[in-house]
Amino acid sequence: MFGNYLIGLREGLEASLIVCVLVAYLVKTGLRDALRPVWAGVGVAVGVSLAFGAVLEFGSRELTFEAQELLGGSLSIVAVVLVTWMVFWMRRTARHLKDELHGKLDAALVMGTGALVVTAFLAVGREGLETALFVWASVRASSDGTAAPLAGVLLGLLTAVLLGWLFYRGAVRIDLARFFTWTGGMLVVVAAGVLAYGVHDLQEARFLGGLADKAFDVSAAVPPDSWYGTLLKGVFNFQSNPTVLQVTVWALYLVPTLALFLAPIGSGPSARVKKQKATDEQAEGGASAGTTA
Repeated sequence: MFGNYLIGLREGLEASLIVCVLVAYLVKTGLRDALRPVWAGVGVAVGVSLAFGAVLEFGSRELTFEAQELLGGSLSIVAVVLVTWMVFWMRRTARHLKDELHGKLDAALVMGTGALVVTAFLAVGREGLETALFVWASVRASSDGTAAPLAGVLLGLLTAVLLGWLFYRGAVRIDLARFFTWTGGMLVVVAAGVLAYGVHDLQEARFLGGLADKAFDVSAAVPPDSWYGTLLKGVFNFQSNPTVLQVTVWALYLVPTLALFLAPIGSGPSARVKKQKATDEQAEGGASAGTTA
């Protein structure tokens, strides 16, 4: 449940912050008339995201078992790719998100009402579609026949909406860059479990081999129906008898991705900065030689 709560919180907070930035900018600039098309765009984005999630959930039920596993495994991998890109992107742009959104909103105001709707829809819709896909994949991976995974997602989304409202009211001050770094790192761990489960789905669909090659089996020590087995399953998508391919893919994704994500941003001068510095020094040297001559 915690893993799904984290997904709802992390993804929902991004969308909430985007809405808060857009609304606050229009209010502070006295453009309250533009709030209606912005909220319309947000509403359409939410509706499309819910519809996308419903299609994933109910549409897949009409398929054969092998087709369900193939679809689930493929979409799980796509979800992990999107979420991995998202956490890296948000970590780098969290400090500048407000300025970027203000620029897009200024351009939309010049173009008219339709552009405002589209701007709000695209800003929120991207987060919504990513959330729907990753939530579906994660809930499918951690589903134990109860409503706990969906309840975790819903609680996370509600918490995100509350935090977004508190941000807008100025009641909460959080270092967003640090927040997204910590939650992004935990989300990478969750994504690794979703990826491993996706690989298992592809093995069950007979798209990948090695289903009978178990890396280990600790079912006796960690029963899946025990409280700690359920906890590990809910947080890390832990499986007590994974295949060799699952463990290999999990490790190959988690270790380098987490290391790159937690590496300091801008720990050294980039190649572009070094090249520009060398060019400036060369130009200064040429100017000094001309002056001496």
